[in-house]
Amino acid sequence: MRVGCWREGGRAANPPASSSGDDAMTHKIAFIGLGNMGGGMAANQAKAGHAVAAFDLAQAALDRAAAAGCTPVGSVAEAVRDADVIITMLPAGPHVLKVFSEQIIGAAPTSALLLDCSTIDVDTARKVAALAKDAGYAFADAPVSGGTMAADAGTLAFMVGCDEPDFARIEAALEPMSRATFRAGDHGAGQAAKICNNMILGITMLGTCEAIGLAEKLGLDPAKMFDIVAKSSGQSWSTTTYYPWPGPVPTAPSNRNYDGGFATAMMLKDLKLAQDAAAKSGASTPLGAQTEALFQMFDGLGYGGRDFSAILQMLRGKLDDLPKG
Repeated sequence: MRVGCWREGGRAANPPASSSGDDAMTHKIAFIGLGNMGGGMAANQAKAGHAVAAFDLAQAALDRAAAAGCTPVGSVAEAVRDADVIITMLPAGPHVLKVFSEQIIGAAPTSALLLDCSTIDVDTARKVAALAKDAGYAFADAPVSGGTMAADAGTLAFMVGCDEPDFARIEAALEPMSRATFRAGDHGAGQAAKICNNMILGITMLGTCEAIGLAEKLGLDPAKMFDIVAKSSGQSWSTTTYYPWPGPVPTAPSNRNYDGGFATAMMLKDLKLAQDAAAKSGASTPLGAQTEALFQMFDGLGYGGRDFSAILQMLRGKLDDLPKG
């Protein structure tokens, strides 16, 4: 069982004991948003021995959380009432702003650590941080990388934007869900790192899929291509961890007809955030723009629920063999 210690000033310290008289190492965690990512993340907090009060609008998500050792509650207010740590995993910026401004700030004790793990725009992350700071809370934007498999396994990478003195405490709170936690910078920097990272991911996946389609047309077995590229200069995460052709990487969604994984609609959301940030900052991102356009096309054809690596089938002209969803 992994239980992260709290840290103050860089040195390990005893965490606050829960008011219920539980083991002093048990933290009270409020987890808001139990979707494909949040459900696994909350489960790993429970596995680490923490008392997790879990809330979601969907009853099925609450049922899964209960089966994973969390305690379902009926509202955000109930979840955060006496929490040590509050973690949110929500769809978009407007949801995050509404939940924090109307349901968390002022309802939770000011001693609670507020962590938003959603992927949202930088401006909203900074706005929420300012609201939290003005009310006396420590807050971090802490989006994740790794997909649903890493969320379930507790091996996500976290990119954190926060005040530097708070980082050790944040890192300890994220530990049950994390294989690596990075402080990217001040508030908003976690979101900046996330959208830049996922723009790279979208571009490299598209390049990998184009190369597979070309290899197939040239008579090269795509499975053999994997063996070569994985040991050559074309190697990337999209090849060695998430190869979009069935067979070479057994855990990749390509072996499940692209079911599960990182949905095309979610990749498109992140690419749009990157393009919006590029427009506001004056950055030139032509490959990011083209990648967004192609994923927009794939999503528009009805495949937003399929893993984003399924775009291979659009490039191959094989969409008739791919279920929509």
